[in-house]
Amino acid sequence: MEIYSLSFFLLVSVGLILYYTVFSHCQWICLLGLSLLFFTASGWKGLVFLLFTALTIWLGGLQLAKLDADSAARRKAPGISKDEKKAIKAQAVRRKKCLVAAVLTANFLVLGYFKYWSYFAELLSGAFSATAPSSLGLVMPLGISFYTFSAGGYLIDVYRGTVAPERSLLTFGTYLTMFPKLVSGPIASYAQLQPEFGARDVSLRQAVDGLKLFVFGMALKILLANQLGGLWSDVTTIGFESLSTPLAWMAAFAYSFQLYFDFWGYSLMAIGIGRMLGFHLPENFRQPFFADSVKDIWARWHISLSQWLRDYIYIPLGGSRCSRICKYRNIMITFLVSGMWHGAGLHYLVWGGLNGFFQVCEDAFSTVRRRLPCKRLLTFIVASFTWVFFRAESVSRAVHVCLGICRISGSHMRQLLEMGLGRTDVIVLVIAIA
Repeated sequence: MEIYSLSFFLLVSVGLILYYTVFSHCQWICLLGLSLLFFTASGWKGLVFLLFTALTIWLGGLQLAKLDADSAARRKAPGISKDEKKAIKAQAVRRKKCLVAAVLTANFLVLGYFKYWSYFAELLSGAFSATAPSSLGLVMPLGISFYTFSAGGYLIDVYRGTVAPERSLLTFGTYLTMFPKLVSGPIASYAQLQPEFGARDVSLRQAVDGLKLFVFGMALKILLANQLGGLWSDVTTIGFESLSTPLAWMAAFAYSFQLYFDFWGYSLMAIGIGRMLGFHLPENFRQPFFADSVKDIWARWHISLSQWLRDYIYIPLGGSRCSRICKYRNIMITFLVSGMWHGAGLHYLVWGGLNGFFQVCEDAFSTVRRRLPCKRLLTFIVASFTWVFFRAESVSRAVHVCLGICRISGSHMRQLLEMGLGRTDVIVLVIAIA
């Protein structure tokens, strides 16, 4: 069910009417029903795996609380020495770590099976193709990458003690399956939404503000993103090996803007629907092409994913509070994980690795970088270069586009000017980005 399809509009329209009228005193039940209806529209078989994640994570959170309570009770018992208290606490910590590791492993194995098993089976000449999801009649559950990350973040937060475990399975299920954020985020943490499950602002003002965001996001997707996407289709038709330099440059830049408008538009639509439902989903984009470094881009682009990777991958690895070599290792691992999360294929891994590599270079040569002119323009060019690997279906196709980009000369620049942009337009564009 596409987010701008007629069926989705009917789901949202009828759902909001029911949400504000029939279910005005139990709105979370209506939201859960709408979310499950939206989820099962792509196939009911995926519901089994969604329920598996919801149940294991929810039960895992409750078990963590039980282990903490049992440990605290044992340490308060009379006659317990200081050393015995330390031993009891250490034992509880070990058990909690084992529990979290087991539950997260089980859920990420499910995610890995759907996202990567077919790819690796193909690499091995179809040796395990009979066990691939498609061979078993299974379809990847809708939003599995997003709801698995949301669920994993919740369990880690409960382990760390930053949020209390949710006692109600239905409330936790509503958080996990909330349909506006299910497909492409934002990845809202449980701590961000937990207060609004108890008391929400569902006023007319909030509904109007949400509707404005929804309409604006839809306009970005339909009027801008879909139009820019046609240029990449033209590139595919022409053939990557036959790309001229002007077309390679235009394709790279057009795809960067197309992806931005498409993803930003979807995020605004999701935030708008959330606002109409009384929930404040987090901001996901903050003018990323005004960034003056690759690091700054990832503080502005897909913010909820960047924060998830920072909180649950980068910082646990040691973050920046270690030697420079270890810091660079942590950056590379974090972005390689980001590449793998986005999809199966070597080109996703290369894309993640390039983003990590450029961040490492920025940090290693920070003095030189600060002296560079037009840092925003250079950052945009670097970002567009990396997005080529993200969009191309293989590394070889991405390399052909990049080779086309690098074959730059005076005659090629004249061709760019002859393709509809005047010299003044080019100057204005450069100044705007820089």
